[in-house]
Amino acid sequence: MSEPFFSEDFLQRLERLALAARHAMPGQTQGERRSTKRGQSVEFADFRPYVMGDDFRRIDWNAYARLERFFIKLFVEEEDLTVHFIIDASRSMDWGEPNKLRYAARVAGALGYVALTGLDRVTVTAIGGGNGQPVFPAQRGKRQALALFAFLQALKAPQNGTPGDPAAQLRAYAAAQSRPGLLVVLSDLMHDGWVEGLRALAARRFEISVLHILAPEEIRPELNGDLKLIDAESSAEVEITADYEVLTRYCQSLADWQADLRQFCRSRGMAYLPIETTVPLEELLFTWLQRQGVLR
Repeated sequence: MSEPFFSEDFLQRLERLALAARHAMPGQTQGERRSTKRGQSVEFADFRPYVMGDDFRRIDWNAYARLERFFIKLFVEEEDLTVHFIIDASRSMDWGEPNKLRYAARVAGALGYVALTGLDRVTVTAIGGGNGQPVFPAQRGKRQALALFAFLQALKAPQNGTPGDPAAQLRAYAAAQSRPGLLVVLSDLMHDGWVEGLRALAARRFEISVLHILAPEEIRPELNGDLKLIDAESSAEVEITADYEVLTRYCQSLADWQADLRQFCRSRGMAYLPIETTVPLEELLFTWLQRQGVLR
């Protein structure tokens, strides 16, 4: 039997979080994001633990009498928000220690659980892997979490075949969505097509957070001597002599690349968040992403 994606204690902590919307989005009620604090319908949906700032009127006092803990009643609104996750499942992501694809899947799983707990719809699409795009169709409610986790655990990068073009795939994705919402991209952005694809998504008025995921070996390569490097996507080869000067130029090029990506995203209203896979998931979710305004 495979190990659980997350522990019960970790999931309970996630239930205290919410995805933050920076702007009003289509599908939001009364000009705001659909909120469990101001539910307008009478259709009961679920409970979640009380957090500071919640409306006291939503506390279930019967649950408090039994459990001596505060819980908020959640109600289904007439309209809801769809949270889109796009995961780069190309060959370059199936690399590094910790593995970039596995790390991205766990981040998406945690954020997806937060969204499901908040009664947002969640959909996940894996792109960049050539033929076929694994899709987790839009689902709502905490009961869909196990199906979401199973989908993410099963993601694999292709071992052969022609790599997919993220520009074409993201353009098609943008054109197919009738109600854009929050969108989280998890990728190493190694293919040039990602920039063009992000431009197409921004034109559809998604509220986008780009999580640029890199392994420590890509940020601080420990190379020495004469080497032949092989591109994970195209299998192209290049021979180098790794010395202090070459590694210094590499680090500067990496910093320049990330600075360009940050400026590109900022100019289009997107959040750009560089992430190293050595950052513990707890620190990323409960500290860093809250400081960056992705979670609250």
